[in-house]
Amino acid sequence: MHVVVIGATGHIGSYLVPRLVRAGHRVSALSRGTREPYHPDPAWRQVEALVADREAEDAAGTFGARVAALEPDAVVDLVCFTVDSARRLVEALRPTGAFLAHCGTIWVHGPAAASPLREDDPREPFGEYGTQKAAIEEFLLAETRSGGLRCTVVHPGHISGPGWPVITPLGNLDPDVWRRLSTGAELLVPGLGLETMHHVHADDVAQVFDLALADPAAAAGESFHAVSDRALTVRGFARAAAGWWGRQAQLRHVSWEKFRAATGEHAEASWEHLSRSHSASTAKARELLGYAPGFTSLQAARAAVEAMGLLPG
Repeated sequence: MHVVVIGATGHIGSYLVPRLVRAGHRVSALSRGTREPYHPDPAWRQVEALVADREAEDAAGTFGARVAALEPDAVVDLVCFTVDSARRLVEALRPTGAFLAHCGTIWVHGPAAASPLREDDPREPFGEYGTQKAAIEEFLLAETRSGGLRCTVVHPGHISGPGWPVITPLGNLDPDVWRRLSTGAELLVPGLGLETMHHVHADDVAQVFDLALADPAAAAGESFHAVSDRALTVRGFARAAAGWWGRQAQLRHVSWEKFRAATGEHAEASWEHLSRSHSASTAKARELLGYAPGFTSLQAARAAVEAMGLLPG
């Protein structure tokens, strides 16, 4: 099968492309050409690398036709963020009969009303990212159910692993969180610290895409969570992470007002992550695709922290 991967050298693509090559697929990897994959793999030598500026070509109305001209059997779209962009690609691919797998986000759910979240739970997404991704999912699944292009949507949690900063136990990217946990210094926690975050290793997200491509009949017209087996609470994550350095987490629970005043620029990211308090089910991906996460949330996060040079390997 010829698979075109859009956004191929990012977090997910860095693991997905080698998986596809090893599965025997012919892979065309589209990226902006500004960076290498997050980790080396001999499989990349067998990949057709193509440079594409998605935003500029979408604006010019040429991107979808360019992808369709590659004559793919399947397309994995890892960098689509608006309904208009998704629609242009679908319209170009519709005559080809290709299978389209789109990368969404568990933020389509908005604040959690039940736990664990299921893909078909009622939703209240907020913020541009979550609402746009929810609208894209609605469009793509309606396209399939109306007899058009076969599409599926994969919703990752907080993508973790070596090569990029990981969302901390406070739901932000503040490196001071790791410093405090590693030294036993006091860490301010907003509220009770019972909100949940659902980290996932990038290779497990790639696994869901790989499985969907292997069985389009099962995946078409469906969406799937790509997360680890279990989410982590703020304080559970903080206590476990402190243990990586042989420390006890020194947590002080404060109001959001005090937390914002003390945390500054990182407080908004914490609110964005913790206010949603996501814990997503993997049951559907397991049942329909055979998904089996290879990493726990803690293992995925630790791999990222080790790669940052903050822990011995």
